[in-house]
Amino acid sequence: MSLIALLTNNDDDVFCFRKELIEALIDNGYQMLISCPYGEKFELLTDIDYLYDDPPIDRRGTDVKADLKLFFHYLQLFKKHRPAAVLAYTAKPNVYGSIAAHMLGIPVINNVTGFGSVLNESGFKQKLIMTIFKFAYRQSDCMMFQNSTNMKLALKSGMVTGKKGFGKKNAINYFLYGVYGGSRPVRGRDYVLIPGSGVNTERFSYLPYPEDGKIVFNYVGRILHDKGVDDYIEAAKIIHARHPETEFNMMGFVEPTEAHYEKELEELGKEGVVYYRGSLKDVRPMIARSHALIHPSTYGEGMSNVLLENASSGRPVITTDNPGCRETLKDGVTGLMYHGGNVNELVAAIESFLSMSNEERERMGRLGRKRTIKNFSRKIVIEAYLNKLGEL
Repeated sequence: MSLIALLTNNDDDVFCFRKELIEALIDNGYQMLISCPYGEKFELLTDIDYLYDDPPIDRRGTDVKADLKLFFHYLQLFKKHRPAAVLAYTAKPNVYGSIAAHMLGIPVINNVTGFGSVLNESGFKQKLIMTIFKFAYRQSDCMMFQNSTNMKLALKSGMVTGKKGFGKKNAINYFLYGVYGGSRPVRGRDYVLIPGSGVNTERFSYLPYPEDGKIVFNYVGRILHDKGVDDYIEAAKIIHARHPETEFNMMGFVEPTEAHYEKELEELGKEGVVYYRGSLKDVRPMIARSHALIHPSTYGEGMSNVLLENASSGRPVITTDNPGCRETLKDGVTGLMYHGGNVNELVAAIESFLSMSNEERERMGRLGRKRTIKNFSRKIVIEAYLNKLGEL
């Protein structure tokens, strides 16, 4: 039985976005090794048989020693288990897990879940990080991109090279990737565009649209500046002052590096402007209460899962023209789009939504679900992985 190693940085990522893939791989005869820091969502995976590894990941830290520790952890993990392939997600597992696997000659499939805050960095820092990405990815057997903008950027920078590959036996590859990595054979086509992580349209089934009256807006995601939370809060203040019958909610965990939001959200809750609901195990009850999702991200998204989940549930989405967001809707039909970072445009979009009849909002949500089922089902993503693994 072939062992597949899945690397990621958060238990939420495993349960919410990879669970169906893990189950499909097991059903197809693979054994699973999941390497991810422990979190409460693992308690929801007790019905799945897998090997577990708890890696030392500081997701947003920049400590070189900590990152080297993570790299050697992956190296020892792969030496011990010798997986047939590595599936890597999120920044640090993608980089350090890939390099470790390449050195041992283990095939790697990377999933670029967006370039994160890297795209918002200054020129030199951005160039340095992208160079590290390029070094880590160039030996991979396949890179899966969640939006075309990231794919084009990777092609332009030389992160991926199509059919040319980097498997030739030469001194440079032996030096960079080790004896095993330097002699790996050239694979076939090494990149593919997938519809994000896809969405389980059965789990996120259509939820009856709420009645007119108090109009409820949700934000779901990490409480992080680059996710546009400041824009959401500012827009909520303006709209709530004009339309007191509105309700603005926020759900998600506060990043440790952005703890200042905790006090601000507490004060906003007391004022009745924005209600922070914490990090929820199941967001569907809150989606059921809502009339729309607002996702004001300027982050380097792959494909926003919260947009897909809400659209699948029959909720209109209000989001930015940012890559990874704009693909999830048809502007004016399944939701409303505005230029990311422009609070005035966000306020105008919310005002436009409020001016609609409830029947128009409900129709927008139904059309969004129909579009999501056709283009963003998780079954599409699972099939892409099974096909690629079959080629290795």
